[in-house]
Amino acid sequence: MAAALMDHHAAGAVEVHSAGTTPGSTINALSAEVVAEVGADMSSGTPKPIDPELLRSVDRVVVLGDEAKVEPVAGMAGTIETWHTDEPSTRGIEGVERMRLVRDDIDTRVQRLLTELTDGTHA
Repeated sequence: MAAALMDHHAAGAVEVHSAGTTPGSTINALSAEVVAEVGADMSSGTPKPIDPELLRSVDRVVVLGDEAKVEPVAGMAGTIETWHTDEPSTRGIEGVERMRLVRDDIDTRVQRLLTELTDGTHA
């Protein structure tokens, strides 16, 4: 979700990669659906593991949620940041409504990060 939203908002202003600590075999269909509602696209994405070489070269690594842990690698240039995202299911909110709330939380963070990475030149 975060990568698709960043690609959408950044429109090429930053290079975006997505990976997981334990990637599944397919993109979550409900995630793709709610991301598409705001004009972003996850449809061509494929789950993939973290590439240590890529990890060394990026400016920022964003970890979504509290479950995944990404350890720094030797020679890493950037920083690792964990986004403790809202989990609506703890309040009994499920399905598409839950996914929209998760999307909106991530989208707010993505836009803030984009402003930071582009020194506010990309609004």
